[in-house]
Amino acid sequence: MGKAYLEVKNVYKTYYLRDRDSGAGGSAVPTLRDISLSVEKGEFVSIIGPSGCGKSTLFNLISGLELPDGGNIFLDGRDITGEKGHVSYMLQKDLLLPWRTVLENCLLGLELRKIPQKKAIEMAQALLSDFNLADFAGSYPASLSGGMRQRVAFLRTMLAGRELLLLDEPFGALDSYTKSEMHDWLAGAWSRIGRPTILFITHDVEEALLLSDRIYVFAPRPAVLRLQLAVEIARPRARQLVVEKEFVALKKTLLASLFA
Repeated sequence: MGKAYLEVKNVYKTYYLRDRDSGAGGSAVPTLRDISLSVEKGEFVSIIGPSGCGKSTLFNLISGLELPDGGNIFLDGRDITGEKGHVSYMLQKDLLLPWRTVLENCLLGLELRKIPQKKAIEMAQALLSDFNLADFAGSYPASLSGGMRQRVAFLRTMLAGRELLLLDEPFGALDSYTKSEMHDWLAGAWSRIGRPTILFITHDVEEALLLSDRIYVFAPRPAVLRLQLAVEIARPRARQLVVEKEFVALKKTLLASLFA
């Protein structure tokens, strides 16, 4: 194991419900309690836990969209707590702009980085083939399948140019067959494009095991860290692994932690 690229240290977050009529602050909702975790450069790490336990809140804190009540977030040794612009963030919804083609949607991050248009187009086109999207560069999102839309969204996230990618349940809305295809595709794409650092949220234990180097398990809100599990299964990992003894044992460990 090398030096951690991302470090979350002793992070706390509490929300306060407001009274609907008066607007005054109401009851406290503790969401994250003393969360510490790390991700090494080039590592694929997943977070699993019950709905509403604070996984997405943690992503909002890492990306600087919200401030923690306590604790710090470090990226490559630098304290970035509360700072925006250091990570690429992909949500479950692809959020593609319907009036822009596949290529034009992919260019958004490059435009925000103020990359000259000619160079930006060259950069996007160079990756479209790797993402099996070259034949659809001029297509609009409405004509694409769910899996294709997610590939476009991931390429756009990649082209934002950040080393750390936050993926918040990117396949959660897909059917099981398409989701399985996307697991194979993402694992292959991640390797081909140089293994960027990925922190991934999922509710799917098998998905986490098929994709991850390590997995963190969160308890129900307020989230505390219940388990850190290394997935020492050789890559590439085929779907058939789910019935193998080692895979089944790891799955049982994760489920026992989730439902403890």
